[in-house]
Amino acid sequence: MKIAVIGGGPGGLYFSILTKKAMPHCQIDVYERNKPDDSFGFGVVFSDETLGEFLKHDMQSYELIRSKFAYWDDIIIARDGEEVSIAGNGFCGCSRKTLLQLLQQRCKEEGVNLHFEQNVDDISLFENADIVIASDGIASGIRTKYEKEFGTKIVMKQNRFVWLGSTKPLDTFTYFFRNTEHGLIVAHSYQYEEGMSTWIFECSDETWQKFNFEVINEADTIAKISEIFKDELDGHPLISNKSHWRQFPHVTNENWYHKNIVLLGDAKATAHYSIGSGTKLAMDSAIGLSDAVIANPTDVQAAFQQYDKTRRNTVEMIQYAALVSLDWFENMNRHNQHPFYQFAFGCMTRAKKVTFENLRLRDKSFTDKVLNEFNGKNNVNDKNQSAAFTPFKLRNLELQNRIVMAPMGQYAAEKGLVNDWHFQHYTSRAVGGLGLILTEMTAISETGRITEGCAGIYNENQISEWKRINYFIHNYTQTKIGIQLGHSGRKGATKKPWEDSFNGTNWELLSASAIPFNENSKTPKEMTLSDMDLITSQFVQATKNANTANFDMIELQAHHGFLLASFLSPLTNTRTDEFGGSIENRLKFPLRVFIEMRNVFPKEKPMSVRISATDWAENGISEQDVITIATAFKNAGADIINVSTGNTVAGQKPQTGRMWQTPFSDTVRNTVHIPTITAGYIQDIDQINTIILNGRADLVALGRPLLLDANFVRNAQAYEQFQATDIPNPYKMGISHLYPLKASERKQVEGMKKALKPKSNKKN
Repeated sequence: MKIAVIGGGPGGLYFSILTKKAMPHCQIDVYERNKPDDSFGFGVVFSDETLGEFLKHDMQSYELIRSKFAYWDDIIIARDGEEVSIAGNGFCGCSRKTLLQLLQQRCKEEGVNLHFEQNVDDISLFENADIVIASDGIASGIRTKYEKEFGTKIVMKQNRFVWLGSTKPLDTFTYFFRNTEHGLIVAHSYQYEEGMSTWIFECSDETWQKFNFEVINEADTIAKISEIFKDELDGHPLISNKSHWRQFPHVTNENWYHKNIVLLGDAKATAHYSIGSGTKLAMDSAIGLSDAVIANPTDVQAAFQQYDKTRRNTVEMIQYAALVSLDWFENMNRHNQHPFYQFAFGCMTRAKKVTFENLRLRDKSFTDKVLNEFNGKNNVNDKNQSAAFTPFKLRNLELQNRIVMAPMGQYAAEKGLVNDWHFQHYTSRAVGGLGLILTEMTAISETGRITEGCAGIYNENQISEWKRINYFIHNYTQTKIGIQLGHSGRKGATKKPWEDSFNGTNWELLSASAIPFNENSKTPKEMTLSDMDLITSQFVQATKNANTANFDMIELQAHHGFLLASFLSPLTNTRTDEFGGSIENRLKFPLRVFIEMRNVFPKEKPMSVRISATDWAENGISEQDVITIATAFKNAGADIINVSTGNTVAGQKPQTGRMWQTPFSDTVRNTVHIPTITAGYIQDIDQINTIILNGRADLVALGRPLLLDANFVRNAQAYEQFQATDIPNPYKMGISHLYPLKASERKQVEGMKKALKPKSNKKN
């Protein structure tokens, strides 16, 4: 087999080593445009986990890299003179130049042919090669030539950064945050060899513009940055190496191979440096490609297919984590308003891979500082109390904890009337210790239902049945209950989720514009002024009914493409009158409804609005639109915003994952300065504590975790050893069973986590 590797970076070299070692008779030629000792940039970062992978695949490479790196276990976060050190992280830094030289050495030892100062523009020169590996970097000429075939997408991210070096010695990886007259600038800094450290300076584009930095004027950059970070540099100079200000390119490819060409390294996928995964991604993918070629020595296409199948999910996960991390740094000016330890905690947990419990196992002294600061700020006497179990107040309504049951349709009502099913559903979760229950979307009219099984609150019988549920909750539990009032809009008159088709009685659908939800949906009527008057009056009456039924709170449904939400998104509102066009116009009707509801609901009782913060679709609602919406509702008297996303249009493409909607809640909460509720694949008490402690939301709503576990909160309280005061007397004897059991389970889980922690690669 003949393999041509275009680009002699870490990925291309490591692939060559592994493959030649396993297949000594194959011919591998590496073509690199630079000289052997050329290298741009300064240090690269590896985790203990990554080094462990190197150990498994090539001991010689591992030992060579290990002999030259600088190891650190701590991460320091510093902001304007305040700093905290967090132990137990396990990373090393290595000179990029040294890494390349070591990998070049291993290539020579294995018999790989290295060709330097070879700028490959024409791959037809390698038409006799069985495989051509395009590992020629972010600006890959080969990938560019076949851009359509690869399905390449490059998105330039907002922040500006410049990669510099210094002689400043550093014992740990350190984030130096410095407030300036033009905004926050951060230095990602670490030592990578004796007497040398990497300094990546990053700031928003706005800050960069205001400082009048010049893209290619290295002397200007060094002079200005040296002055800003003079205390951190402590008299040590900054060193440049083609150190130009850049924006990070997020590179993805739908296809990783075309004919006999396959992508590797930055040519294939990039990961932001804030999670230290660029080189890791390249070398891990090199392992995957090598394994695939070795397993399929006579079938190149099968090898490529295996490479894609085994590596794509991992690559996409790393890229997603990198994007989430990058997003935190792009919004660091917003996070900067937080107290210091909350800010530091947010920085450590920014990619959602690290949680409060992870950090607690690494360095309890740090998480104690975070928790003490949070509880002190919230006037909680017990400074070690779990954040999730601290009280939270909205107007005169005090919640015993911050865990909420999200609105979840039960589709079990008859003619809008809730029944015994709903009674047991809501009351059992209240007994289970939730802070707040939000009911399923409850229709304001018969034709406002989504399905014929949806609940309503538009007649006396319905009020009476809701009152029965609320009586139990208020008299036997400390849980509070709010009702979500809504109208289905164009998403009405449809089947229940478990039904194959809708066999009921159809009714007229209303929406902002006459646009059906999907190809199988009825076309709704575009609402007239008289329709708006009617709907408003129905919302007002439903509000009065909800108060009569003794609900503690009301949430207005303005999300997921239902009636009011259809006005807010430009994808569902194409009106040309005063209710269409600008976001201010699109807001008019939903805002009118809310204001009139607020006017008839008791002042001491809070109101929430649930919105979709993105449509997950092109040309949908923008971040600025969302800020405008949340601000308008806040000014109209909303006490909290329940931040959801999507479900506006049928062709949405959401980016899901654990805690996937929390960044949107973060944006609303910390820009508009209004409390928020977040939801979205949140599964355990650790995630809840993490979200609250880093200031991304004030309340956390759970949906599916509560469907089959009405006692989620009780189990979480036992796991945290929180002594709940609201356990009903008949159930208190269960404490002696559950609390020791959960304490034992936690000890076992923590033991397993410690055992699974990658082995330290620190040199003795």
